[in-house]
Amino acid sequence: MLEITNLSLALAVDRSSIEILKEVSISVAAGEAVGLVGESGSGKSMTLRSILRTLPARSTLDGTITLDGVDVLGLRGEALRRMRADDVSMIAQNPHAVLNPVLPVVRYLVEGMHDAQGLSTSVARLRAGELLEQVGIDAVDRVLGAYPHQLSGGMLQRVVIAGAIAGKPKLMLADEPTTALDVTTQAEVMAILDECRRNLGMAMLFVTHDLDLAAAVCDRINVMKSGEIVESGVPDQLRDNPQHPYTRILMDSRPQGINWTRTIGGAA
Repeated sequence: MLEITNLSLALAVDRSSIEILKEVSISVAAGEAVGLVGESGSGKSMTLRSILRTLPARSTLDGTITLDGVDVLGLRGEALRRMRADDVSMIAQNPHAVLNPVLPVVRYLVEGMHDAQGLSTSVARLRAGELLEQVGIDAVDRVLGAYPHQLSGGMLQRVVIAGAIAGKPKLMLADEPTTALDVTTQAEVMAILDECRRNLGMAMLFVTHDLDLAAAVCDRINVMKSGEIVESGVPDQLRDNPQHPYTRILMDSRPQGINWTRTIGGAA
């Protein structure tokens, strides 16, 4: 579904250029969850922004990105807008950066479906309620009428997931969607996200700094350091027999006492 091949990204700063990504290659099959793991500043989020084509103006991309066989880097104008609206959804780390603080949740969901799918307000309102139920929200009417500051971080992230799956995208980009939440809420949100992915058959590229969390939800994992993929493999391989020194550092520095596979499974 997603094929990134030898992707390099440079940003122009004054009269020089800073290399952000260095020949990155990642593939994600339909229905597959693939992790992209690394420390802050390693290039994970810039990889996602390259897929969405939301990079700074003074940037240079080399390599190829294809989504379901379509050349993403060749898209322009309406074709690019439709790709973002129909084929790819993004879940950001901070839901407050996505939701308008002066608009209720219902406006966020309804306007998104009206613009992207052409649904009438009444149909979109009914669909919004169904989506909230799908992401585990019981008090649908209360949440639809609430403003972002009236909801918890976990509830807001559920709302963002609901908006992200509204158009049944081919690819979900999840950029550390649970980092700001407590462990219990993280598990609940990840269980919901994983269930939605499986039910809709979406491909997912999941960005995190937590190798254990990626291992709990991903079929394969790519480890990124300083803009490069330094190791790739299935979760058990990376956890039990890491080959690159940086992967071993990630394993040694991970929080102890959290079994994400069991915790997420219990929250499902």
